[in-house]
Amino acid sequence: SNSWANPSQSNSCFDARGAGAATPRAACSPARDPPHDLASEEEEQVPYPALAPTAFFCLKQTTRPRSWCLRLHVSMLVILLNCVTLGMFQPCEDVECQSERCTILEAFDDFIFAFFAVEMVIKMVALGIFGQKCYLGDTWNRLDFFIVMAGMMEYSLDGHNVSLSAIRTVRVLRPLRAINRVPSMRILVTLLLDTLPMLGNVLLLCFFVFFIFGIVGVQLWAGLLRNRCFLDRNFAILVVVWGARYEAEENPFICSSHRENGMQKCSNIPNRKEYKVECTLSMDSYTPSLYSPDFSSRNACINWNQYYNVCMAGDVNPHNGAINFDNIGYAWIAIFQVITLEGWVDIMYYVMDAHSFYNFIYFILLIIVSMNRLFPPGPPF
Repeated sequence: SNSWANPSQSNSCFDARGAGAATPRAACSPARDPPHDLASEEEEQVPYPALAPTAFFCLKQTTRPRSWCLRLHVSMLVILLNCVTLGMFQPCEDVECQSERCTILEAFDDFIFAFFAVEMVIKMVALGIFGQKCYLGDTWNRLDFFIVMAGMMEYSLDGHNVSLSAIRTVRVLRPLRAINRVPSMRILVTLLLDTLPMLGNVLLLCFFVFFIFGIVGVQLWAGLLRNRCFLDRNFAILVVVWGARYEAEENPFICSSHRENGMQKCSNIPNRKEYKVECTLSMDSYTPSLYSPDFSSRNACINWNQYYNVCMAGDVNPHNGAINFDNIGYAWIAIFQVITLEGWVDIMYYVMDAHSFYNFIYFILLIIVSMNRLFPPGPPF
């Protein structure tokens, strides 16, 4: 009479157990698929599923030469040895490499290159060459391949009057081979490389700040850092006869023209010194017969600097022409030096001397923006 005891919905196993019959467990279990061939399963199983099952069309993973190649662990020690030998090279002291020290280091370098070349061939045998899971399918293996090929090119071109300096710089990349041998280091470098695309917004903001401040600097101070004090044209010939010179480029004195409101004028040039003696005389009051030739008296020489009273643009910018705002490129160089906080005070003083005292606002704003937006401080430890 109960709805759940419908005989049509009960299975035979339930009825048999209810009747007290002993039905085997296998008779009540669902039908199973026929078993696979054990021989075919053994053929499909390989020791290293992540690697290519066959290399060179004939070498399987269980083949004896290839199984040896998969267990090579000596390369890390050779990489460390290579780092030591690269640090011990002194090419400037022994250009021809005739000393015993250089000969030994060259022998070590030849051995290390031969080891890397043999290791590359062994890995090609073990992994295969082309393919997703083969030797050249891995980025770090391609780096190893590039280093070995550069070394082969260096040895092949040696003695043919060819400059090998560009090829020898590839030796610097040899210590990077250690990244592929240390799994934790490889993961860390991979994570760092994966974060590079996320720095695009930061670089865009950095370019925007550089461009805006660079345009402002070019518009305000283009050519002003060339300002120097010169002699009057009518007075220049007379001073050349006397042999005077203005040491402006040894100790740059950037002046402000009459059109600007800078902090330094040509009248502020310090007195000239000869043999560590300060000169105070004018050309009219100087009498050579009254003074000793060793300039022992303070009033023994002419202060030629007082005649450099014309401020105009010269030919050289400060720091051998490296610091100026004549164009956007040089403005970016100056801005980069300011945000690194290395020598930025000198640049600010140059601009204040040539243009205006209130130019310090530009540099303060640039430092505040760069420190808080481009390079914000990290969290405290």
